[in-house]
Formats: sequence, C-alpha cells, structure tokens
Amino acid sequence: MRQSSRAFILRHTRLQTVDGLDGLRLHLADDVLGLWHAVHRELAHPDAALPFWAFAWAGGLALAHYLAENPEVVRGKRVLDLASGSGLAAIAAGRAGAATMAGADIDPFSEAAIELNARANGVKVNVISRNLLDEAPPDVDVVLAGDIWYEQPLALRVLPWLQRARDHGVHVLVGDPGRCYLPTAELVELAAYDVNTTTELEDLALKQARVYRLR
Repeated sequence: MRQSSRAFILRHTRLQTVDGLDGLRLHLADDVLGLWHAVHRELAHPDAALPFWAFAWAGGLALAHYLAENPEVVRGKRVLDLASGSGLAAIAAGRAGAATMAGADIDPFSEAAIELNARANGVKVNVISRNLLDEAPPDVDVVLAGDIWYEQPLALRVLPWLQRARDHGVHVLVGDPGRCYLPTAELVELAAYDVNTTTELEDLALKQARVYRLR
C-alpha cells in the first residue's frame, strides 16, 4: 500500500514552499476537493476521509511558526506529532533541532505523505499508523496537537489523552484557529499567527491561529 500511496500522492500533489516558513516544503494539492474525489475512487470508498495530509492546516502552521521562533522547546527532545497529516509540525520540530520526531496518523495515505515531506526537508520522521488514543501516551518529551478539535467525538477522546500525557511530564502544545470544540478553558495561549490557508476548506484565506499549552 505504501508504494501505491506514494505514487498517488506524487500524481495528485505538487511540492511547494509553505508561505512564511523559510524553505519548508510540502507535497500539497492545488485542488483539494478534486483530490478528495480521487481518494474516493482510489480506495473505492465513498466515505473516505478528507485528505488532511494534502493541506497545510492553520493549527499546524501556527505550531511550525512557534517552533521556528522558539526552537528550545523541542531542541534535543523526543517529539510526537499527533494526527500528523502531512507531517508539518513534526518536520518543523526536526528543523528546530528535535532529537527524534514521530508522526501519528490513521489515514492510509498519511504515512507516505509524511515520509515524502520529511525527505523533501532533509529530516527523518518515524510514522505511527495506529490510533494512539487507544493506548497510554507514549514515552516522549513533547506532544504537538494541531487541528484536532473539529468534531466532538474526537475532541472528547483527545483532551483526556493529552491531559494524561501532561500529568506524566510531557510538554503538550496545541495549535488551532479556534474551531468549534477547542477546549479553551483548559488552555493557556502562548502565541498567535496570521497564516495563509485555502478557501476550499476554510472560510478565510488568511486566518489567525494560536498556539496553546495545557493548563
């Protein structure tokens, strides 16, 4: 599956720089909705998930900006990027000097996307393709959680999991543009960034996204 997924991604995306992130490059789709239909055909699955891995989402962009400005947060540390998608936040951690980076995502195409994007940026990201929310938080120093508050069932599972990680000494950073289920009462804002997105999937091309830590 990985080889065919890699070929699919290369066929439907274009390697391009990410605005404002000093040479960071990702394989991104110019027509995300067209790609979504292609995913449906490729998997023969009309309810296949949106290709989150083909888009630089606002929360991940905010995390990447924050790590570029504050590399000491991850320098020399073990980092997990939860619901990694394209691997953007994990790659940003690698560029900031993290010792190891892992990207966790259950999308069948995400593993190949993370590997392709990591290679394009000269970093190594280990991919975890199982659902980590079914397990205890792993032994890492930092968890990055970008753009995971878009639906209630997921939000209700993610928050306790992140809190358990925090209680075991893990530094948890959340990146989000203020989606519906963001648990703002549980968060402390650290920074805000204006980031370029796409109106195919967001309501505005320029959104303000914030980085938080858990209380």
